[in-house]
Amino acid sequence: MVSQFENAATEALSQRVEGYIYPNELSLLWGDLIVLYPYITGLVAGAFILASLVRVFNVKALEPTYRLALLTSLAFLLAAPLPLLFHLGHPERSLQVMITPHLSSPMAIFGFVYAWYLMAVLLLELWFDYRKDFVLWSRSSTGLKRWFYGLLTLGVLDISEESLKFDDRVGRVVTIIGIPSAFILHGYVGFIFGSVKANPWWGNVLMPIIFIFSAIVSGIALCLFLFMVISQARRLPMDMQCLDATAKFLFYTLIVAAAIESLDWVHRLYEAEESIHIIKTLATGKLFVSIIVIQGFLGSCVPLVLLGLTQIFKKDIAARAREWIYFLSSILILIGVLAMRWNVVIGGQLFSKSLRGFTTYKMEIAMASEEGFFMSFALVLLILPFCILWVFLKLFLPVKKPGVEAEQSLPIETSA
Repeated sequence: MVSQFENAATEALSQRVEGYIYPNELSLLWGDLIVLYPYITGLVAGAFILASLVRVFNVKALEPTYRLALLTSLAFLLAAPLPLLFHLGHPERSLQVMITPHLSSPMAIFGFVYAWYLMAVLLLELWFDYRKDFVLWSRSSTGLKRWFYGLLTLGVLDISEESLKFDDRVGRVVTIIGIPSAFILHGYVGFIFGSVKANPWWGNVLMPIIFIFSAIVSGIALCLFLFMVISQARRLPMDMQCLDATAKFLFYTLIVAAAIESLDWVHRLYEAEESIHIIKTLATGKLFVSIIVIQGFLGSCVPLVLLGLTQIFKKDIAARAREWIYFLSSILILIGVLAMRWNVVIGGQLFSKSLRGFTTYKMEIAMASEEGFFMSFALVLLILPFCILWVFLKLFLPVKKPGVEAEQSLPIETSA
């Protein structure tokens, strides 16, 4: 009876393990929630960078996406710490980060980076940009909305020309400060992985830069996708000038991101350290679909070709065809960046430190198992920021009504 049990256990173990691994490497410590954590924070930083192109660099063609990008950044920022908190098992322990700071822990520093970006950057910029609208909405609304918008004015009701110019100047300064803050917000996520010297898949000085540019790409792609979906849902005409400009910046940043990731692989292959054989085996074996097919081909090559064609033959491609190209490219890029996060987090745990074996990560959705529970919960956390954004759109980006001066719609007019 014992021998039968041992044989069954050995057979089950052999299905999960290839070669020689250490006992503590059988199960992965970081799963779906940790995959979602850098993905959401990347969308936050990328959306803010798109908004800064309007406010700081005065790209007029992108003005219709300005407020949408800020609200998107805020919605995803509110959900960004949740994957980490629920991964802890005891979210209440996260308060220890603020009470007893541990500056040698990159994840502990996240609490301070997050608080700075939320309170000192994003909320301030939104308040200075929306203050005039808060005042007007509080005067034109009734009931609970009147009280809500009046509370958001913080008692500052002056909307004279001089006061609005001051708001614009201060908002511009906040945005300038926010650009390096956005780089720090997501760059340190890459630092978390890049500083793990014991793992050859992660330990790379290019990792923070790869994360930053993939974040910019994913954030711009998300805003492009949302702009098209919201315009269609509200039955507004597509602003092709805005779409073309957004797609142009998406194309340029995608080139840089793809070039840096390619440089990373070229450097690894040329350096050919002792770990290169197991990394190549992993990339061409267990991660072939996610890294070669999804991340490399569908998430990078196909959008590069499609967006490149629109840049070269823009006048020859009909507006409707360009819309479909932009829509498809944005979806593929979002999927490709998510695959990249998966390959980094999960892929970096699939091979043994002995460099002689692999373990297996089985992704499940059924709630019966622990992995299935966390996978289902990760899907809920991925949907949550979109729900928050829907509320923000209802409150702060309503459809323009005839004769109501204070209401705004897509496209959005800003003083930036």
